[in-house]
Amino acid sequence: MDLILWRHAEAHDHPHPDTGAPGDEADMVRALTVRGEKQATRMAAWLDRQLPEGARVFASPALRTEQTAQALGRRFRVRDEIAPESPAQAVLDLVQWPTGKSPVVVIGHQPTLGRVIARLLDLPEGECAVKKGALWWLRLRERNGAQQTVVVTVQTPELL
Repeated sequence: MDLILWRHAEAHDHPHPDTGAPGDEADMVRALTVRGEKQATRMAAWLDRQLPEGARVFASPALRTEQTAQALGRRFRVRDEIAPESPAQAVLDLVQWPTGKSPVVVIGHQPTLGRVIARLLDLPEGECAVKKGALWWLRLRERNGAQQTVVVTVQTPELL
C-alpha cells in the first residue's frame, strides 16, 4: 500500500492568533497565499505525473487543504477524519492502513500528518515535522516475512 501525506501549502495566518485555535471557524476558512498557490501547483504537477489513475484522494474540510487538492486536478473527497488536530489513528483508519490496496493521498495538517509518519516509521519522538506544501510518500511492503514501512520520497515544492 502507498500512502502519500501532503501538507497543505502556505496559507494566510489565523486572523486571531492569540485567541484562535486550530479547527475553529476562522481557521477553517483560511485560504492559500499567492506563494501557497504556487507551491500547490508545483507539487501537484509533480505528483500527478507519479500517481496512478486509481489513487484515492482525501482532503481535510479546511479551505486551504481543499485549495491544495484542487491544484491536483483529480477528484477528491473531503473527510472530517483529517481536520485540524485529528488523531493519527483516525487518518490510518480512513485510508485502511495497512490492508488498503490502492494508493491514497491525504491532504491535511500538522501535527496530524507528522504523528502519522512518526507512528508508521516508529520514531521515538511521536511526531515528525512536515513543511508546508511538502509531501511524504510511504509504502508498506513485506520483507523476510515482516511488514516494513519504507519512505519512497519526501518532496518539497521548493526542490521541484
